[in-house]
Amino acid sequence: MDALPLHPGDEGDAVRDLQQRLAALGFDASVEPRGCFGESTEDAVRAFQAERGLPGTGVCDQATWTALVEAGYRLGDRLLYLKSPMVRGDDVAHLQRLLGTLGFDAGRVDGILGPHTERALYDFQRNAGLTTDRVCGREVILSLERLGHSPGRSTNVAGVREREFLRSQPPVLTGRRIVVGEGGGLDALVGAVDRALEDAGAIVAGLHHPHPSVQAVEANDFGADLYLGFVLSDDPRCEITYYATSGFESAGGRRLAEFLTTSFQRIQDVEVAAAQGRWLPILRETRMPAVVCALGPPSLVVERTADFAEATHEALSRWCVSPFQP
Repeated sequence: MDALPLHPGDEGDAVRDLQQRLAALGFDASVEPRGCFGESTEDAVRAFQAERGLPGTGVCDQATWTALVEAGYRLGDRLLYLKSPMVRGDDVAHLQRLLGTLGFDAGRVDGILGPHTERALYDFQRNAGLTTDRVCGREVILSLERLGHSPGRSTNVAGVREREFLRSQPPVLTGRRIVVGEGGGLDALVGAVDRALEDAGAIVAGLHHPHPSVQAVEANDFGADLYLGFVLSDDPRCEITYYATSGFESAGGRRLAEFLTTSFQRIQDVEVAAAQGRWLPILRETRMPAVVCALGPPSLVVERTADFAEATHEALSRWCVSPFQP
């Protein structure tokens, strides 16, 4: 949408569209006139952001708008198949959860219909005796829902695959392919972390780009075992996030986020919030365990750059030994 971001005080058709989408998802802002971005709309945006694991700013930015559009799709609203650009939406995430629960590896539940999801759909059609056209339509949905309601099915195969991959890796940094990214203002910190990890034998790629999706593509192309992102924040507390959505969380990402939280808490004058699972684009679009560290306030981060780099190295070393909670 060209009008983004939408802030409190804005008026017009774009705000009216925002309010309609929020209301359709159960976030009602009807106490104020349609097309007027007031306190009620701000509260509704915050509530939606909280549900989706987005930063609770109350402002409808691009990430929030994208999440709103995708949340409006329900499984069965449209045919789902692999195309370019890839289809995104809650209906895709629902399909991935159903396939994964039945043992068909659609990859992580990210709401993006890529090659992994297409292959899992094909495998399901073949095993269920359906037409193997790699298209999710009414017949596929009925079969998935019928089989998916069988008792005792709750484990998503993508989560199992992530744990098995992490379990198979050596308990050291040597040889690990790690991407360390930042979107601006943290070149010194990323450089210090890169050097510490390379000295420990890791194969490191430093990324400096303001757009998270570009970093995600580069991390995926690098074949990274892990993505670690740093963001400079005005918030006085540091916040560390990993990927999580309804029905799926990255076990490896969560474990590393917890280790980083513990390590950062030991830095003098640094306040760190509890690790949180979120739906941030960089966490969603990377194909490996990923963590984003929002560090603030800026003056303290600059002053403690060496301490943050040392704490990061320590947390990653611990993560290699114990990459997920048993």
